[in-house]
Amino acid sequence: MLGAIQARFSNAARQRRGEFLVRTVNLPLDAKILDLGGGTGRHIRTILPRHTDITVCDISADDLKAARERFGFKTVLLRETERLPFDDQAFDFCFCSSVIEHVTGPKQDVVTIEDEAAFQSIARAHQNRFAGEISRVAKSFYVQTPYRYFPIESHTWLPGIIVLLPRRLQIALIERFNRFWFKRTAPDWHLFDWREMTETFPDAKIYRERYLGMTKSLMAIKV
Repeated sequence: MLGAIQARFSNAARQRRGEFLVRTVNLPLDAKILDLGGGTGRHIRTILPRHTDITVCDISADDLKAARERFGFKTVLLRETERLPFDDQAFDFCFCSSVIEHVTGPKQDVVTIEDEAAFQSIARAHQNRFAGEISRVAKSFYVQTPYRYFPIESHTWLPGIIVLLPRRLQIALIERFNRFWFKRTAPDWHLFDWREMTETFPDAKIYRERYLGMTKSLMAIKV
């Protein structure tokens, strides 16, 4: 029941953001597009159904296989490296949705870091480098990430206060809820507030996605 509600809520939010992107960014049909962390490619196909020059990058070989077979997209398997495997300005546009909050370092290492300051330092360094790579490989971009202070934390679907707890307690709670809760996650994510988003993407305009008057996610758009 809760899982179905969460899925409907998330799909509706993706649709709203996609419509906003199409209204905000005018992409010609021959634009060379990078979908960074795009999984099976279903999301980008829904948003840009008429565009064909799309390269999907992801860390999942199975998802990329689906992107090729279902939609005919070009695909690139990403490894955990600080540099994307593309030339400077190789793409006209980069689409990156709900990915950058997970770019916090090698997963097997960061999920066990209990010291809040240490995790924040490592996570923000990786996220800043990732943002720099997006600017390097694409002439324009759209980067969306859940907002840190929304009342429901998007990766756990627990009350948003979880982001204010000491990291040691966050990890313990996530481990406990993963045993029975419908929404499971690994504590590898660092959510952005407004200041961090503006500092990370200084050459972009930052937009708020609002839900019931509250900021649900942040979007950095460079055109």
